Amino acid sequence: MINEIKQDAQNRMAKSIEALRHTLIKVRTGRASPALVEHLKVNYYGSDMPLSQVATVNVSDARSLVITPWEKQMVGAVEKAILASDLGLTPNTAGTTIRLNLPALTEERRKELTKVVHSEGEDAKVAIRNIRRDANQQVKDLLKDKAVTEDDVRRAEEDVQKITDKAIKDVDEVVKAKEQELMAV
Repeated sequence: MINEIKQDAQNRMAKSIEALRHTLIKVRTGRASPALVEHLKVNYYGSDMPLSQVATVNVSDARSLVITPWEKQMVGAVEKAILASDLGLTPNTAGTTIRLNLPALTEERRKELTKVVHSEGEDAKVAIRNIRRDANQQVKDLLKDKAVTEDDVRRAEEDVQKITDKAIKDVDEVVKAKEQELMAV
């Protein structure tokens, strides 16, 4: 019973860390990456589709992406999606290919993005602490139902705390790695 609670907490914390990694992929560094545009939705015959399902996205060099829609009439829709996005990039269209040039990040912009990364890391830590609180509450509910002893509760809380400490350490490592990637010139 207690092992199931600990396992559930560990799985949920791992998902929080994975969600943080996924969120940080969208934070633009100095290098071009197809992940920058994968969250964009394109209007495809009346329904919003992910960009990856209507076009191929390739990195042509360190500072530019090339997007090639599969259908010629999709070029305009892809351009609209890029312009409407929060990327702040202007697409250059040549025939059926769209080129996105990523300007070099200024020092000021790097610092702003670092703050965003730290904020996302803090949000992930809050989620992990909430998972810890839930797990501890489940264990205490077992004590109320007299399904476990007080010693079992204390040991379980210590184990959950160890799992939490490891998860928070992982979050710190992910944030630190992204910060180093941002600050690399």
